[in-house]
Amino acid sequence: MENGAVYSPTTEENPGPARGARSGLAAYFSLGRLRLHRRLFKVLQLLLSLLAFICEEVVSQCTLCGGLYFFEFVSCSAFLLSLLILIVYCTPVYDRVDAVKVKSSDFYITLGTGCVFLLASIIFVSTHDRTPAETAATVFGFLASFMFLSDFASMFWEKQQESQTRKPEAARRTEALTEPLNA
Repeated sequence: MENGAVYSPTTEENPGPARGARSGLAAYFSLGRLRLHRRLFKVLQLLLSLLAFICEEVVSQCTLCGGLYFFEFVSCSAFLLSLLILIVYCTPVYDRVDAVKVKSSDFYITLGTGCVFLLASIIFVSTHDRTPAETAATVFGFLASFMFLSDFASMFWEKQQESQTRKPEAARRTEALTEPLNA
């Protein structure tokens, strides 16, 4: 027994950090909480609002600058809000907050952003100097506002479908309450 055969190591060495496909920062991101069409809407909202903001920033001079400044504020805000919502859906933050509140916030933020972005695009179209950068910014602005409003319509339709499936269940509960107990 003096050779140490009885006291051989019983635990493995530290294998080190995982090197799999979902390690590191990628392990924190998951697009699985959103359906494919909602993912597409969210990514297009993010991309188009960023492109509208970039094209607007390229504009060097303007004659009626109020529309440009309003469009700048709205396009930047739309980009940041869509980025925030996408981060909440795709990270563990979603698990730490109430899912109903996240969906409700997304519903109203998407509606408000789409309406204000559409208004800013209309105002900017009516006040711009027709340079190529301004035209590109308004095109991206209109496309982004349509993506926001389409996403809102999709969420509204999903809410309507959920309420339609709940109505028969509520009707059965009402019938059960109105039936006599000794029947």
